[in-house]
Amino acid sequence: MTSPRSSPASEKKSREAATLIYADTATNADQLYFSRVDVHDPFIAFGIGGKRYTVQSALEFGRVKKARSFDEVLALEEWSERAKKAFSARAKNTTSARTRTPVAIGPAEIIATIAKAKRIRRFRVASDFPAALFVKLGALGVEVEIADGPLFPEREIKSPREAAAIREGNRLSSVGFSAVEDILRRTKIRGRELIFEGRPLSSERLHFAIQAAILAEGGRADDTIAAGGDQACDPHERGHGPLRPHELIIVDIFPRVVKTGYFGDMTRTYLKGRASEAQRRLVATVHAAQRAGIAAVREGVDGAHVHGEVLKTFAAAGYETRRGPHGSVGFFHGTGHGVGLAIHEAPRVNSQPYTLKKGSVITVEPGLYYPGLGGCRIEDVVQVGARGAKPLSSHPYDWEIR
Repeated sequence: MTSPRSSPASEKKSREAATLIYADTATNADQLYFSRVDVHDPFIAFGIGGKRYTVQSALEFGRVKKARSFDEVLALEEWSERAKKAFSARAKNTTSARTRTPVAIGPAEIIATIAKAKRIRRFRVASDFPAALFVKLGALGVEVEIADGPLFPEREIKSPREAAAIREGNRLSSVGFSAVEDILRRTKIRGRELIFEGRPLSSERLHFAIQAAILAEGGRADDTIAAGGDQACDPHERGHGPLRPHELIIVDIFPRVVKTGYFGDMTRTYLKGRASEAQRRLVATVHAAQRAGIAAVREGVDGAHVHGEVLKTFAAAGYETRRGPHGSVGFFHGTGHGVGLAIHEAPRVNSQPYTLKKGSVITVEPGLYYPGLGGCRIEDVVQVGARGAKPLSSHPYDWEIR
């Protein structure tokens, strides 16, 4: 009797690489994008033939099943037992009773057991897939290939629902700026000190005020930047210690919306007191560079051209970028980056060629940094359209608070 021949569809499925993720949704944007339900411990999720599967413990099984984001939710306890039987039998056939040790079952053994049961020939994983698990799967005979590029390149193009979620993230950024502005308006200048509610105003106090205001509105603002003076000349310096009057203060707020997981990302620059003409010119030039960058954004444009428009604005105003043994001054970072379920994701807008696609969401955030004068960065978020940039963020640019 001959064995039945498989259909072309089933043969294609057996050859197709299944997408595999082992991560939690709190720290892995691909897992959150794929799973669409919060699970804060690493778990197995995979997709094959247009269907989504996950393995969940009894702790999460019911909740994840109710979310209806997977076609099938597999019970971790059941598949652990199946893996234990399979690998115990394998150990029994390859070792003597005297040298046999209990079989330890972990994610690799469960994945291998599922792959055999569902006739999955190989898996495709992201470049940040856990290295130890990658090696273990290979040792168990499971074929795993690393994706050439993003695991989900479609993440770059944001749907109207995703754009709305990012806009909500930027509303939270605006809430944070309003808290900062309220504090700066109520702050008094006393010599070289800024005094707020009887105590020196510090970066840390602004961090806390921003976090509290955004938390009350449904977001989390981790690692917010509120850096003044020369500290602001290091773009990723969070800021620490007292803030000073008449010095530029960069405030960069990139909150995550708790409900959706999407980020906002905006930056404004402030000064409490009276700005010098050099400071006013610096801020005006950065604002002009941002407007030039945003005006250049549209579908099909090279991101390097957008970056170039910012560089041209700075060069025309006489602002030089120099790199020395102690760091760089001027404009020495990219013009922007993608934002979504990760705060930094594709695409990047810098000197490297990259054609902007309709629906992608990017920041436009030029800055100038000169120790002794100070730093200024202004950042907003736009969605790339066929004819131009659609704003996804909004907050006033009133920066000099007396």
